[in-house]
Amino acid sequence: MGARTWLAASAVLLTAGCAAEATPVALPPAAPAPVEVAAASSGGACRLLDFGVIAKHTGARFDVAAAVEQGDTHVCVVRAERKLLPELTLTVTDTSIDTSGFTQDVLPRGATKVSKLGKIAYRQKLPKSGKAGPGAEVGWLATEGRLATLRWTCPAGTDPAEAEQMTGKLVNLAKAVDTRRL
Repeated sequence: MGARTWLAASAVLLTAGCAAEATPVALPPAAPAPVEVAAASSGGACRLLDFGVIAKHTGARFDVAAAVEQGDTHVCVVRAERKLLPELTLTVTDTSIDTSGFTQDVLPRGATKVSKLGKIAYRQKLPKSGKAGPGAEVGWLATEGRLATLRWTCPAGTDPAEAEQMTGKLVNLAKAVDTRRL
């Protein structure tokens, strides 16, 4: 019986000694959690956009926004971090034109008029340009005297019918943009 006790005590001491001498295992640091920044944090016209709202209406996920202001014109461009296109641009300019001035000076030839968006609005498909594919545009005269435009630029090789579909999606997005908040 003494031998068993001595054997058990030795096993405990050896095990305890091994644990004390064990080298700690280095674990790789955890990857930093991505932080989603709101488009509004870029200021300017980007304050009128939200990445979630854009995704809801267009089906595209964007995560980068940049704003610039020149006089009474405010511009916001949104893109996906790792892609140049598609790109969405919102332009808002203070204006004193009325609906007839909009019709004469702003409404592009061949554009389709849009109802229930501002005082007067249009939508149109844009041809491909340079290395970019076709695009879509919605423009409207907001009720508080602001001229606003949403322009979508597709990647090269995009079917023009897809750009035409995007005009309808942009109309719905435009209805969610509150230009009074600028």
